Amino acid sequence: MTPAHNPARHDRDGVARTALALLDEVGLADLSMRRIAARLDVQPSALYWHFASKQELLAELADRITAGIPRSGSDVLTTARGIRDALFAYRDGAELALSTYALRLGSSHAQTALETALREAGSEDAADRASAILHFVLGHATLVQQRMHADSYGAVRDDGEVDVTAGFDRIFDLGVSAIAADLSAPATRPRDRA
Repeated sequence: MTPAHNPARHDRDGVARTALALLDEVGLADLSMRRIAARLDVQPSALYWHFASKQELLAELADRITAGIPRSGSDVLTTARGIRDALFAYRDGAELALSTYALRLGSSHAQTALETALREAGSEDAADRASAILHFVLGHATLVQQRMHADSYGAVRDDGEVDVTAGFDRIFDLGVSAIAADLSAPATRPRDRA
């Protein structure tokens, strides 16, 4: 005899999917374990069967956000745009990915994709350049998402622009291209001071 199905039982995937949906609804600042548990109709302590901490859950969400980034066959700019677009697909996706990246949590889908694109383009220092480009992408995407949020709440100063993100694509492409420029030569490093 098997036990009856308990609708209150959830698995790791279901918890993560619910948390990702809530992220889109309420944003990162209001995404709490208590709120996720309430949505699943369980006690918050039940979530810790699946995730040891909220940080582990957030790392899982960042991995899910960046999981679809192609890992080969794209040039550096296309890869960087793919990362940015994945971050934009979720409310506060950039801030979430930035926080987990800063704490070195989760996997490195974005970093790996950039390194692959850089190696395929002939970069001799793909890992360093990938880190620099990823820092730029995360910062840029966070800035754009914050600007869009501020605009949605009417908090952006009216300077006559209809689109508060106007020109950001051009700036993004310029930044990525500048970091990836001259891939055959390694990036210069400051000399050690005596």
